[in-house]
Formats: sequence, structure tokens, C-alpha cells
Amino acid sequence: MTWYDFKTIEASWQKHWYDNKLFKTQDSDFKDKYYVLDMFPYPSSSGLHVGHIEGYTATDIISRFKRMQGKNVLHPMGWDAFGLPAEQYALSTGQDPRTFTYQNISTFKRQIIQSGKGVDWDRELATADPSYYKWTQWIFKKMVEKGLAVLKDVEVNWCEGLGTVLANDEIELEDGRMVSERGKYPVVKKAMRQWVLRITAYADRLLEGLDTLDWPEHLKEMQRNWIGKSKGAMMTFKVADGHASFDVFTTRPDTIYGATYCVLAPEHPLVLDITSEDEYQDVKAYIERTKQKSDMDRATDKSKTGVFTGAFAINPLNQKRVPVWVADYVLPHYGTGAVMAVPAHDERDFEFAQMHGLDLIEVVMSDDDGPFVGDGIHFNSGIIDGLRNEDAKAKIIRYLEETKQGYAHNTYKLRDWVFSRQRYWGEPFPVIFDEYDNIHLLDDEELPLELPILKNIRPSGTGESPLANAREWLHVDLDGVKGRRDTNTMPQLAGSSWYFMGYILKNHLDMIPLNAEEAKKALDRWLPVDLYVGGTEHAVGHLLYSRFWTKFLFDIGLVTVEEPFKKLFNQGMILGSDHSKMSKSRGNVVNPDDVIKHYGADALRLYEMFMGPLDSEKPWSTESLNGSKKFLDRVWRMFEFPVVPSSVTDLETVYHQTVKKVTDDFEKLAFNTAISQLMIFVNEVYKQQKIGKAQAIGFLKLLNPICPHITEEINKRILKQHEELIYSDWPDYDEEKLIIDEVEIVVQVNGKVRAKFKASRGLEKSVLEEMARHHENVIRHLEGMTIRKVIIIPDKLVNIVAN
Repeated sequence: MTWYDFKTIEASWQKHWYDNKLFKTQDSDFKDKYYVLDMFPYPSSSGLHVGHIEGYTATDIISRFKRMQGKNVLHPMGWDAFGLPAEQYALSTGQDPRTFTYQNISTFKRQIIQSGKGVDWDRELATADPSYYKWTQWIFKKMVEKGLAVLKDVEVNWCEGLGTVLANDEIELEDGRMVSERGKYPVVKKAMRQWVLRITAYADRLLEGLDTLDWPEHLKEMQRNWIGKSKGAMMTFKVADGHASFDVFTTRPDTIYGATYCVLAPEHPLVLDITSEDEYQDVKAYIERTKQKSDMDRATDKSKTGVFTGAFAINPLNQKRVPVWVADYVLPHYGTGAVMAVPAHDERDFEFAQMHGLDLIEVVMSDDDGPFVGDGIHFNSGIIDGLRNEDAKAKIIRYLEETKQGYAHNTYKLRDWVFSRQRYWGEPFPVIFDEYDNIHLLDDEELPLELPILKNIRPSGTGESPLANAREWLHVDLDGVKGRRDTNTMPQLAGSSWYFMGYILKNHLDMIPLNAEEAKKALDRWLPVDLYVGGTEHAVGHLLYSRFWTKFLFDIGLVTVEEPFKKLFNQGMILGSDHSKMSKSRGNVVNPDDVIKHYGADALRLYEMFMGPLDSEKPWSTESLNGSKKFLDRVWRMFEFPVVPSSVTDLETVYHQTVKKVTDDFEKLAFNTAISQLMIFVNEVYKQQKIGKAQAIGFLKLLNPICPHITEEINKRILKQHEELIYSDWPDYDEEKLIIDEVEIVVQVNGKVRAKFKASRGLEKSVLEEMARHHENVIRHLEGMTIRKVIIIPDKLVNIVAN
């Protein structure tokens, strides 16, 4: 038998799979479907790293496993191709983002193929493909028509250096000031007219849907906290000596009698209107300083800065005057951007009051020295004296509603999705503004509205995107009325919010139109995704927005599911050998190309699945990678032993145990323990120096999803099988053969092993003792001695004590 030439063998099988489209999915209902999905990558210039390979191998194992179990498997791949990184690279190099983005895609595709991943490449798509983003634009049109996409003046994170609006997760803090994560350019708050998607209209449904999902609980909790539903009351405070008023949302309406001041967010539209002349300059300066802070910094800042406006408001319950302050710990998007402050019963209000010398009035009995936030009996509270919290809340809300000063209300931390970006490399909006500022949606026949090719994609300098420089594209005629296209583009998350549906509609020719009956049938067949594997970093971004878009498409009748991803699994990060996150700056990045070149794709796949639990963080170890390669060499040499027609009796129990263990572990994505069991089986074969043909084929089937190349080669070359493993049936196990009927009994005389013998499992202690005492070597060592004691552990040990 020749040595295992992994380079030649792996390249040969990869070419065979790709050329013959052996992973092509059939749009058929004859088999139960199974849709397994990777979080598709952004095609950066650096290519894939071994962390990508971990998740991609896990999903490939499951797709191969389910296919062998008789499922109709859909396992596609595509590219999250739009976005700011490509635009910044284009600016720095002068290249067209199309050119290098699709070059990078070619590199990523090569690496994925060389990793042995089985993909239906006829369904490949990129979010930057016009045939795909035509339907991203179409979905946006529908959102406009349904009132879910609206234009608003929104305060956004504006970065002059990048010429665009940034999301919160694209911003960092340096010396208390916001800077862009990319380039470290200054970021300030700025009001701009933006497209906004009203995701808040789906807040309750997004919360309720979480209970139906097989997702990690910590991730569901992240979404619950992000949505942040709060139950309470909305009430109106009138400004003293004037006609103005403002609404306050509170979760503790029962503490209204303890309100000693009110606070408005610096962005609240009433602030400057009610500010006194004496305080005006201080308030205005404070508002400007706030624009330098991120929302996160404002929410976590312990200094609790603020300034007095000079105005007072009237408490609607006791008619007392309370001062009105402006402070950045109140955020404009949560509640109404105004709070009633009860320092005796709220931690933040207490800290602010202590800092600025404001009054404190207790209204809930407690023995605590600081602010008491628990349940208690109310006092100093007028109509709710003597009541506990919940009864007091209910009575206050009834009073507010009867007097028309407030009402029961829920509010959310979740904000509407600012959907405009001042960038070139993104989906253009399918709208035209006429000279009277009316909005005109493009007809379906005019989609896709493609990006114009520009020689210069630098920011326009006006706050608009580089598309403002595309004069011929920008200006249009609307039946004699001048029109102008929107110069903004959609965010990167637009294309990723429905790409899992795009795969279903994609074929080797084009996309099935999303609004066609054929599309509805296909989406009904494949949705929801059965298994989605990716990182937790997308918990409150992509995963939330995908759920939102799916619910919207459900509402307009295009899909019949409200949740896109049935089961979600978060793989852990692969760290560098120094136990820190892999990065170019640390010099600890491992390129899969190098690993495959020296060890082979099967060894890489095996090693990454054997490193530890899939959902844990694991450091890279080249030494352990060597161990995986040696195991595959051992598997290759194992087939130098005779492959006999009948099953080897002494392998039957461990074989059936291995089938059961690997099957159960694959279902749980516990690949490391499945591999351990496969290693146990190999060791047993080496002890027996032979293997039955059915056992050999079954073993190859079990190992095939992890190491597809070596197993297919052995199956074809050595076992002479014509059926390829990828479409063979998954092996079964016999429950009756899982139990070992015969055990080995160890016999000790005065603690030293003197004999071993086979016995039926479950024999009585007296029988085991009799068998031990009659063993030839035991008799010899007991000669001339008197037995004092016999210690027996059933099915394991007989220890004879004698002197």
C-alpha cells in the first residue's frame, strides 16, 4: 500500500466534487429538507483565517451527515460584499471596489473549496450582485409603501473624515471623545435627513418570537435586553409660568410624590425654549459638549454632569414646583427624552442629586441609607399612602387617566433603524425626489437601480455620499419635472437581512423573482433555516434585523414563517498560540492555506473539531495539529490489515458503540467527543489486526463528514466500492450489541496481579471467587497459605488476602 499523498488525493476529490456538482440541492419534496447555513463572510483582502474554517467545517459535517441520513440538504455559500472597509480600501488605493471585492471573492471561494467544504455553488451570490440587490431595493420599496420606511431628521454619528454616518459599533472612545473605529477620525452628533426603518413597530413580536427559538439562552437574553421593554406610565409635566409642557415616561409612577426635579436630554426640542436668559449660554455650551459623547459613554459616565435650565415644572399629583435640569445621562431615544427624578428611590437620580445638591424626599418605607428601589409601603404619597408598589402604580395610573394627565404605557430601548449611509459602495435607494421634494418610487421594471461607475469615489464634501458627484446618474427628468436621486446608499446589513432567502431563489441561471409564485413555493419548502452557525457578535445586529425583515415579508404574504433561523449555534473563537485573539498586529494569525499545504485539509478539519467543544475558545497548537495528521496516517495504515468478509466478532461491540456515539454527538455538534470514539475504534482494530468489510465501510462513513478526502479515497481505492460515501446511507447500530456480554476479571493475591480471565457479565460473587481460586497461577501463589479474606468487585476484580 502506498503512502498517503494527501496533496494529490485532496485536489483530485475537490475537482471531482466541483466539476460534477455533487452537492447540488434538488428542489424536491420527496425527502425531508435540511437547511444548514453559515454566516457568510465579508470578502476582505486578507482571505479566510482558521477561525472561519472552524465554523465552515462544523456546518459541512452536519450537511454531509444529514445527507447520508436521507435528508434533502441545502448548504450554500455567498458573500457580504458591500460595506465601508471596501470603500476605504478603494479610497486609499484608487481602485474600483468592484474589482478587488470580486477578486477577494475568488480567493475566498478557492480557500473554501480547498478546505473540502461541500457547497451548492449554483446558489452562490454576493450582496453586490445587481441581480440580488434588485430585490433588496424591491423589499425597501414595499417598506416605504407600508409606512415602515420613512424619512426623518435624525441625530446621527457623523464622521467628517470618512464622510459618512457610523453605527454605534463602528465608534470607539479616545480621551472621552468619539472616533471612528476605522481611521480614528473624530465623530460628532449631527442631525441629517435619513431613511429610517420602523423596527420598533415589531418590538413586541420580536420579543415574543424569542420564546419559540432553539438559540443559546444568553443570546436570546441579549436581544431581550436590546429591545428593552419597560412597562409604566406616561405623564405630562407643565412648565411653570408658561404654556409649554413635556411628557415623561416612568416605570415607577408610584414614586411621583418623591419627584424633586426633572431632567431633559440635551437633544430634547424644548430645552432652549424654556431655558432662562441667565442660564442660556451655559445650557447651549453643555449641549455642544454632549455632541462629542457616545450614547454608551453617556449611559455609563459616573460623573453625572448637568446644568440647570432656570425653568420649573409642575408635579401633576401634588402641584409642587420642581426645577428642570438638562443632563446627558438622559438619552433622547429612550422614553421621551425627559425623566422625573426621584433621588430617594433611583440610583442614577440619587447620584445626580448628591452631585448637584438637589432635594431628596422618601416615599417608600425602608431602613436603607441609600436609595431604596424595592417593594414597600408608601407614605408621604397622598392618594397611595399605605399601598405597596404594584397596587400604588395601578392607582396612580387610574388617577392620571381619569384626570387626563397620563396613561399606562410601554416603552423600549430599541430604536428605529437608521438606514441611510453617506457611502458609495452600497445599494442605491430606488427613489427620486422631485423639485418640490415629493418622493417617487422607481417602478419594478426600473430595478435594479445600479451604482454608476465613478473614477473618484471620495466624499462629496457636502455631507452627501460620493454619488453626489455622479451628475448624469443623479439628475433625472420626471415627465418634465426635475428630479434627483437619493445620494445615500443602504447599510451593509441590508443585504444580509435576507440573503438566506436569496440562496433559495438563486440558481445557475439567475434569481427567481421574489414576488413570483414560484418563489413563494421555494421559500415555503426551505424556510426556516434548520441550523445556523456563527459568532455572537451579530446578536443585536444581523440576527435581529433578519428576524425583522422575515416578519415583514410574512406580513405581506411572501413567506409563511415568522422566524428565519430555527436553531442557532455560536462557535467559539480560535485564539493564537499565545492565547490572545488572532490579529496581524500580534503576528499570531494562522493562514489555512499554509496549514493545508503542509498537513492537508482533512488534518486541519480534524484538528479544529478535536480542539475542544465547538462553542468554547481554544488556543492554536501546531503540535496538536501534528497529532491529527498522525491519526490520519494511522487510519490509512489501518487498511493494510486484512479486510475480511464477515464482521470481526471482537470488534462488534466497540463498532456499534462507535456508531451510536458518533451519531448522538453529531446531533449535538459535539465533534470532539465523536472523534475520541473514532480513535478508540481505530485502536481496537490495531489490537485485532483485521477488520470486517461492513465494519470498515461503516467506519469510513462515520469519519467521512469530518475527513471526506481520505475516506473517499480508501473507500474507492482499497475497498473497491463504486458508491461514493457522500450519498451512501448513514450506518445503523444494534442496541443489543452495545452491551459487552463478556468481561475481564483481574485476580490479585495480596494486592499483586496473579491472573486474568474472561467471564460472563453479572456472575455471582461466589462463582467469581470459585473461578479465581481454581486458576492455575493463583493456586501456585496460594500454596502453603491460608485464605483470610476475599474482596470481590463484580465484573472487575477478585482480591485474595492470605498468609
